[in-house]
Amino acid sequence: MSTASKNHLSLTTTRLATLCLVVLLAVGPATDLLAVELRGACSRTALAALKASLFGAADDFWIALGNSFQEPDPLAKQEILRAAQEELSESIQLAKEQYQARLDLCALLGQAPYDPDIDPANFIDFEAVIAGEEDFTPNRYFPLVPGTTWEYLGFDAEGEIVERILVEVLVETKEILGVNCIVIRDRVWEIDEEGEETLIEDTKDWHPQDLAGNVWYFGEIAQEFEDGDLVSIAGSWQAGSDDAKPGIIMFADPRPGVAYRQEFLLNEAEDWAKVVSRGKVSISVVFGDFEDDVLVTKDATPLVPDTVEFKAYAPGVGLILEVNPETGERVELVNMTVPPSPE
Repeated sequence: MSTASKNHLSLTTTRLATLCLVVLLAVGPATDLLAVELRGACSRTALAALKASLFGAADDFWIALGNSFQEPDPLAKQEILRAAQEELSESIQLAKEQYQARLDLCALLGQAPYDPDIDPANFIDFEAVIAGEEDFTPNRYFPLVPGTTWEYLGFDAEGEIVERILVEVLVETKEILGVNCIVIRDRVWEIDEEGEETLIEDTKDWHPQDLAGNVWYFGEIAQEFEDGDLVSIAGSWQAGSDDAKPGIIMFADPRPGVAYRQEFLLNEAEDWAKVVSRGKVSISVVFGDFEDDVLVTKDATPLVPDTVEFKAYAPGVGLILEVNPETGERVELVNMTVPPSPE
């Protein structure tokens, strides 16, 4: 190895170490949280998440650096260090963007701690509904009638079909926080250019409905597949476990301008939504045309700060359309089946 190469490698290592040290100094000790106490619980949570992300990025860097010392090939070692520096820079930038997105959400929701009060007595008992022992009035925009199915197609920006999605309200319940939730199964198949389908997601969501008609979100088990093999359950969470808290997925009376959390598990599940409009809006999808009392929401998450979706719901039907304005991708309802009414 030439002297020039050794010097370059030493310089690269020094720069990386210096960059990582800057990150560690930037996050500072946990006691710095006291400096922003007046901002409120929401902002303090955002700052804590920022610090956690930066420390995680620094941890990943030092592991990569340690591994590089075991690499005898100088060129391979330089590649490890280059990749480590690039990953560290990207992680720092993402952490900053997530922090700002969380602060923006605090401005919408307020600074109070997020702590929904869950009393099982205030919820529909879906086990009794399935047994035919209890009646309930389904939410107009998110009907949880056991046996209902929705089929969707996903289109890319060019209008090509790339996904098929099947959503089913199962005749199945799961008790969470003392509440009997109905189980919704959501499967996604990727469609290639030849029209062949491959299962890539199989998720079970847990939704209860309270006596006022609001539909809640109590968690999910999310399975991702590649070539038929389960590769990840990232994004899975359950209310009451690991400090996870439930959220609202659909209000009984959604009003324009209202923003709300749909779920909360810091750095894992932070979806939120805002009611954009409700009223006469003309929307056409494969399943049909809708215009009366259509609900439109804006859905986002601080975890992916630059991604926003707009969703449209029709009364008595549910979700009819999802649009990503950045990519032009869309998901349209193509079919819906409703179980026959009991005699």
